[in-house]
Amino acid sequence: MDLLNNLALGFQTALSVQNLLYALFGAVLGTLIGVLPGLGPVATIAMLLPTVYTLDATPALIMLAGIYYGAQYGGSTTAILINVPGESSSVVTAIDGYQMARQGRAGAALAAAGLGSFFAGCVGTVVIAAFAPPLTEMAFKFGAAEYFSLMVLGLVGAVVLASGSLVKAIAMIVLGILLGQMSTDVDSGIARFSFDFPEMSDGIGFVVIAMGVFGFGEIIANLGQPEEHREVFTKDVKGLWPTRQDFMEAWPSVLRGTALGSVLGVLPGGGALLASFAAYTLEKKAVRNPRVPFGKGAIQGVAGPESANNAGAQTSFIPMLTLGIPPNAVMALMIGAMTIKGIQPGPQVMTNNPQLFWGLIASMWIGNLMLIVLNLPLIGIWIKLLTVPYRFLFPAIVVFCCIGTYTLNSNTFDVFMTAGFAFVGYVFYKLSCEPAPLLLGFILGPLMEEYLRRALRLAHGDWSTFVTRPLSAGLLAAAALMIILVMLPSIKSKREEAFQEES
Repeated sequence: MDLLNNLALGFQTALSVQNLLYALFGAVLGTLIGVLPGLGPVATIAMLLPTVYTLDATPALIMLAGIYYGAQYGGSTTAILINVPGESSSVVTAIDGYQMARQGRAGAALAAAGLGSFFAGCVGTVVIAAFAPPLTEMAFKFGAAEYFSLMVLGLVGAVVLASGSLVKAIAMIVLGILLGQMSTDVDSGIARFSFDFPEMSDGIGFVVIAMGVFGFGEIIANLGQPEEHREVFTKDVKGLWPTRQDFMEAWPSVLRGTALGSVLGVLPGGGALLASFAAYTLEKKAVRNPRVPFGKGAIQGVAGPESANNAGAQTSFIPMLTLGIPPNAVMALMIGAMTIKGIQPGPQVMTNNPQLFWGLIASMWIGNLMLIVLNLPLIGIWIKLLTVPYRFLFPAIVVFCCIGTYTLNSNTFDVFMTAGFAFVGYVFYKLSCEPAPLLLGFILGPLMEEYLRRALRLAHGDWSTFVTRPLSAGLLAAAALMIILVMLPSIKSKREEAFQEES
């Protein structure tokens, strides 16, 4: 009964004209910045933070939340159409979504992503409303050692996920971790691996690497081919809606991705990124003999990760609202917005600001409905991108990527860095190295270092803390088991055969 009363209060708050307008504005703006290559919710919310001073807390947070989960919808669009993931959680979507677009099935891929995102978003909101207390209890059980072990498991999963050579996959993850170390050491305040460039003292931005390796790298690879073999977007697009067979193949993936994302989103350090990678790994294990191989346009490779990252995006609000712990950069900005309005994130939000807490939850249902109503009719507009000749499309992608990179810090150095990673991306393409594990290593590397140091401080330098704590030991055991299974000759040969069929 309390839940129903709280939801009634939430919908009463969210359905006010002012809050509806801000939810619509956030959802539309989020979709737009997700669609535009190089732009993302972090930069947009950061730029909009000054407007929070002039708004009440509830409409301000409703708008910022709409931008966040709206970008999860829009981020899949560029990943599918032009292989440029605007968000880290859309990296996996590009693997099969882009192949579907090349086969003239971009409409089916976009619809599967949109419908899966809508279902997962709604379920994720239900999880927040109904299970916040028990899920918060679960999150309380994760200390620094458990977070570190969780990230180790995530990186091992990325090795299993990567196609081709295991050695190359491990090398890409290690390279990503090393790139993530280029920053200022928190304890000593000394810049590490900055090569005396002041601009690198804060590290390399995710957008710089993602746009360089994926965006520009793809463009250079295409331009390096003879014109008759060059990837162009003028193919006939058929089936702007998933077929009955597509629905039958996709809905189990949507259910699995939603369940996985809802759990991982609650854990600080997990969230949408790990959820999308884990969902793709799960789909490759769960789907036996897919009609279309993974990596060649399997709709399960779009539906599962997209559902997982949207469910993870929704449930990532739980640690932010109930514990005051931001699981990602966007939630950190949301905490900043709450602090600006004099609200202390934590367990007291539910009791001291019930209208804000439940109004925000109710607005997520309304926002997800707005997004599905807005996005599905617009699939035809996104498909129009496919009719643009590549000689016109690639300069536009370059311009948008440069604008997006420049606006992060208003610094031309980032643009030059992006150009450098474009060359690196082309080298990866030539060496048949999949760059997705590099991004995961880059993002999780600094977090792993932070939690490793924190765990060792708490244990007074005793490394056995990682195996004496049951939850941490279980996660490390799962990672070790995964490595052992992949290295077994029978499984290794089957894995190589599977990826050989996909190449």
